[in-house]
Amino acid sequence: MCGRFQSSTPKDILARIFAAIPSYDDQTIRYNAAPTQSLPVVRYDPKAKTRSLDLLRWGLVPPWAKDLKIGSGLINARVETVATKPAFREAFKKSRCLVPAAGFYEWKGAKGSKQPYSIAPRDAPVFAFAGLWETWKHPGTDEWVRTFTIITGKPNSLMVNLHNRMPVILDETHWPAWLGEVETTPSELEKMIVEPYPSQLMTAHPVSTRVNNVRNDDSSLIEPA
Repeated sequence: MCGRFQSSTPKDILARIFAAIPSYDDQTIRYNAAPTQSLPVVRYDPKAKTRSLDLLRWGLVPPWAKDLKIGSGLINARVETVATKPAFREAFKKSRCLVPAAGFYEWKGAKGSKQPYSIAPRDAPVFAFAGLWETWKHPGTDEWVRTFTIITGKPNSLMVNLHNRMPVILDETHWPAWLGEVETTPSELEKMIVEPYPSQLMTAHPVSTRVNNVRNDDSSLIEPA
């Protein structure tokens, strides 16, 4: 699974990397991004034919949901069922996004004594996680809430020593198809997310257990323990 990541790249840099137009002024730099927080996500607007960089709430809430609580259990979507599971299948067809991450965390070891690790790109500024997004209308206030989830799949040779799953990370060559800028079949989409990101393009090192507490959110979290 992917339950914490580093959303620490300033919007101007993200806008340049993803050729996207930011829709927000203020951004909270997070070294310990967690579910329910509003985080930068890259989407494609077919009408304007442009990419946008928007703040969406982490934890996908399908349009048919009764309340936001369901999002806490939908922070990740499994690659094996993303095209068929009711909570994700419509978004997989029409609402795909990229989630920029300067790195993410995973834990290794026995329960109660797990060692956290930071996994980061070796030669790139950020990872581009494959994600899905949805818009949900609050039945009580009529407020529109935009949410997202991160797709996870099998681990590569680096990650297999830490966990049995990892985020699906997309190479830049796949961004246009994933965002919907070019016509792509469902089978082509599934094919591009089934193989894990190359391990040689990633690094991993142990970090402080301070990352276990979501209230801790500063740059020291990514320093080697």
